[in-house]
Parts: sequence; structure tokens; C-alpha cells
Amino acid sequence: MSAPERIPPRSLTPPEPSELLALGELTVRGQVREASNAVLYCTVEYEGHSAPCVYKPVAGERPLWDFPDGTLAQREVAAYEISEATGWGLVPPTVLRDGPYGQGMCQLWVEVATGDGEAAGDDSDGADDSDGAELLALVEGDEPGPGWKAVGFAEVGEGRTALLVHADDVRLRRLAVLDAVINNGDRKGGHLLPAAGGRLYAIDHGVTFNAEDKLRTLLWGWAGEPLPDDVLEVLRRLAEQLADDGPLCARLAKLITGAEIEALRDRVAALVRTGVHPAPSGQWPAIPWPPV
Repeated sequence: MSAPERIPPRSLTPPEPSELLALGELTVRGQVREASNAVLYCTVEYEGHSAPCVYKPVAGERPLWDFPDGTLAQREVAAYEISEATGWGLVPPTVLRDGPYGQGMCQLWVEVATGDGEAAGDDSDGADDSDGAELLALVEGDEPGPGWKAVGFAEVGEGRTALLVHADDVRLRRLAVLDAVINNGDRKGGHLLPAAGGRLYAIDHGVTFNAEDKLRTLLWGWAGEPLPDDVLEVLRRLAEQLADDGPLCARLAKLITGAEIEALRDRVAALVRTGVHPAPSGQWPAIPWPPV
């Protein structure tokens, strides 16, 4: 009689998400077909614990004229590093690792909240308790209405236009600041993931950290308005963490160039100095297309 198969013991303490993503066995389950680059839906398993995740291999990246080839995965990880440094937790845990198709970005999969949003989850600090389903809208007329911020007018067919608005929501406001810091060139509506417990996550940060101004976003509603005091305090702490001899800067140096780190410092310093949300520069399309 053959000996029974030995089942590896399950660790009683779940690993941290980043540890699970970095050290776990990655198994491809499918592909997200709508994406312009290769995006693979996977599961990752480590010490008896598993989770769904997204794996974007560098080999599946489409070349871009304004970014060095093979750098989008690193930029996604750098965006997570900055998100964590702010304490806002707006980007899901993200690591750079080897996978079935070579090195790539691996990011925890986020389930989007539906219905009443009562599923278990940590409530975001100072955020709206709703599930966040109503973050963007098209409305008639010239004014956004209470609780909304105007972005601009959009064509909706047959020669008609409608006003594109986003919610006047503290989570979106923090994300607008984060995008200004990382110089996000592609903040679309489909990148916003309202999760359980009132949390909001944002994904797809491959076109970030360019040394030139590339900010394109749907979150222009606060443009020119004063930054809240708590946001300014976060930015001051971030500036300190970006010092040359700091651990954050050391991690970023493995992901983006020295010139891009210097431009990152300059953007943070400018936000602190001016104390206002940035406005479109006029030298680059301000809203991504398609917007969703």
C-alpha cells in the first residue's frame, strides 16, 4: 500500500498581501481581453493561503513613444510605493516578480462592491461610508449640482452634449492629489474600484512618473482650489521620505530613473509651495480618451 499523500501544513497566520504576491506560486487562470497590454488573471498561493491577482508581464507591454520600453510594470509598483507612503492605501498591493511569462507586475485583485456595500472590509479613514458606486456621471445643464464637481462637457451623440461630473468625495480628492504626485497620464473612470467597507482603490498606473508633465485625468473638479490642511501635511511628510538617503527613495531607484525621482520631488514641492490642486497645463490633452 502506498503512503498517503502528505498535505503541506497551512500557516495559521496569513501572510501580508505583498508577501503572498511576491513569494507565492502564480497560476494563470485567464486573460483580461479588454486591456491594451497583456493582463492575466491569476491565483497566487503561499503556505496554504491563496488570493486572486493580476499579473502583467513586461513581455506583454505594448511600446509607447513617450515611455522607455519595458518599464510599465515598474511604474505600477512605484505608484503603489507612493500610495503607501501617503498612508491613503489607494493602490492595491503590488509587487515586481517573476512569473510564467517572465518578470512582471503582480497586483492583488479587488472585488468591486455592489448593492448596499455591506460586505466586510476596513472603512477608509475619513471616507464616505457608501460603496462608492456613484463616482462619475453625465448630467444635463451647465452646473454639476450639490455633491458633484464639474469636469467638462462631453458629446453624447446626435449633436448633444452633457456635463461630465465626478463626486465631491474625499477619496477621489486624495486620488486626484496622488495622480498629480505620480504624474498619471491616464486616469480613466474604469480605473476606479469602489470596494467593500467604503474603500476606494485605483488601478492601471503604467503611464506614470514621466519627467515631463503628462497629467491626464477625469478628476479635475478641484483644479485651482486650496489643498486641505491634512493633505498638505501628508505631502510634507512625503517630501521628507523622498530624501536621497531614505528607504523609499532607495526602493524607487530600482523602479524609475534618477531624473524621474527628481521630477517627483519637484511635483511634491510645487504642491506644498502653491497649496492648491493643479490645473491643466494646456500643453497636453487634459482628459484621457476614451474617458472610461
